[in-house]
Amino acid sequence: MAILKIARAGHPVLARQAKPVADPTDPAIAQLVADMVETMADAGGVGLAAPQVHASLRVIVFFVPPQRAADPEAAEGTSGGPVKLTCLINPQIDPLDPAIDEDWEACLSLPGLTGKVPRWRRIRYRALSLAGDEIDREAEGFHARVVQHEIDHLDGMLYFRRIRDLATFGFVEEVQRAKSHAQAQRAASEVSR
Repeated sequence: MAILKIARAGHPVLARQAKPVADPTDPAIAQLVADMVETMADAGGVGLAAPQVHASLRVIVFFVPPQRAADPEAAEGTSGGPVKLTCLINPQIDPLDPAIDEDWEACLSLPGLTGKVPRWRRIRYRALSLAGDEIDREAEGFHARVVQHEIDHLDGMLYFRRIRDLATFGFVEEVQRAKSHAQAQRAASEVSR
């Protein structure tokens, strides 16, 4: 296994449509996935798409830790529960309803930045596993968000292009500082009442 270099915004590989994988059981794909998992762990991410490591293939890896799950107590792998490390090959998504949520996202290809991105609240995704088995799941909350974010990479889309209000896009530290300041002001105004 190897830690791969992560492409940053502006690199052409991130703007291209990734190619479908012809054979998910190809040992080269298994090696790519193992390297992606190691790279994602080293970078502290929860998802990574093959184009982010300069491989223009329709492959993503992700997981949903309990603290990010819509329902941390739900069974692992359920639509709102935690999800163990998962590899999706040639994934496709469909929204399950028109509801959209806006929430903060970050990306290993845009280090240090964050923004509020609209995403479908509930989706269904289908893909192949490394063994060539079909995966067919429903997802909501963060699970749905991370899958949509990573599949966007396969289509040459970075999250900042989806942001509706660019005032919500900036450096993580500055956004957190602004949130803390706003919370402190609200607390002070509550005390003075």
